[in-house]
Amino acid sequence: MITVVGAGTGAPVPDGVLAGAALVVGGRRHLDAVRLPEGAEPVVLGPLAPALDRVAEYVGKELPVVVLASGDPGFFGIVRALAERFGAGLLDVRPGVSSVAAAFARIGLPWDDAVVVSAHGRDPRTAVNVCRAHPKVAVLTGPGAGPAELGAALAGPWAGPAEPGGGLPGGRVLVVASALGDPERERVERVTPAEAAARDWGTAVSVVLCLDLARTPGGVRTVAGVPARPERWALDEGEFAHRDSMITKFEVRALALARLGPRPGDLVWDVGAGSGSVAVECARLGAAVVAVEKTPDGVERVRANARAHGVDVAVVRGEAPAALGPLDDPDSVFIGGGGRELPAIVGACARRARRTVVVAMAALDRVPAAREALTAAGFGCDGVLLQSSRLAPLPGDVTRLAATNPVFLLWGVRTPEPSEGVAL
Repeated sequence: MITVVGAGTGAPVPDGVLAGAALVVGGRRHLDAVRLPEGAEPVVLGPLAPALDRVAEYVGKELPVVVLASGDPGFFGIVRALAERFGAGLLDVRPGVSSVAAAFARIGLPWDDAVVVSAHGRDPRTAVNVCRAHPKVAVLTGPGAGPAELGAALAGPWAGPAEPGGGLPGGRVLVVASALGDPERERVERVTPAEAAARDWGTAVSVVLCLDLARTPGGVRTVAGVPARPERWALDEGEFAHRDSMITKFEVRALALARLGPRPGDLVWDVGAGSGSVAVECARLGAAVVAVEKTPDGVERVRANARAHGVDVAVVRGEAPAALGPLDDPDSVFIGGGGRELPAIVGACARRARRTVVVAMAALDRVPAAREALTAAGFGCDGVLLQSSRLAPLPGDVTRLAATNPVFLLWGVRTPEPSEGVAL
């Protein structure tokens, strides 16, 4: 039997749980905090594989093993690795209070509506993009993905217009919880992203909460965690403020969204955003979004549409491709404008997109150049001419078909390298 004990965050290891253990595995601070049974072998957790191999030796001899972990070891913890290696039936899990639960408890907030993401030993970009997109996020930190890095990532276009008293529009703050459960060292601090970026936080950070409470929906929740997908997308044009029907029509938007595939943890660019309808729809589906728009009234229109739909879209005023330079590399890009600069814009986006570039064009003449720009960047390219006719009323209680303007939609999908997608 392997007994897995969640310690820390104020909960000591229960008396007697170590009695009779032949092997005790844990981090250095966990081992230092307990008295090992006489004759028990301690293993300090570093790389996981050697520790699991040592556990396997004791399990094979039917000797009792105790694993000490932080908080709730079934929550982004070692229980997953142990269950995969030895089977869940061999585990006796004694959970403690997770750092996420403890941090929210310290500030008196519920967390059933929080998105929890781990940046410990993982690519931090997912955690960063979740923080950009969602109003209540808990980040399990790791080297290179702590409060300073999160704070810096929430600067730039996500800083928005200046607000009196500092901080971000809506009051987004970072709550940095350090050494949770240690009566002498525990600290819970609220800071702006800029303040977080300017500090050295050391190694005692337990968890970082990223909060924009002005956007957190109230009421009773039924499903915890990531908000449910919206019940509708490809919304009618009337649900967005726009100028002179200059908006991506919902038929085009539906296919564009299907090809972009926005999801939590993604970063999407909407280049030549116009009304920002594509940007808002991607944000409603959980992605972090940057809208690039050159006109001042267009910038305000995008912001107004984002507010109306309760999402956070970072807006950059400028002309592509020059305005794209300072932005983080996206997963997917939608290009809805560009004029004569379209081939250069498509090329610039394709060189940086990790997955997909989608281009909407009304002018037939620009299709070949856009397609060439995608293929030159190593993308597999496909497309379609969309022509739709909508039901429209006529006098006499009858209906006709009203044709919309045809639109070319091209999409390029990055061709994976031979080594990509192979589990090692």
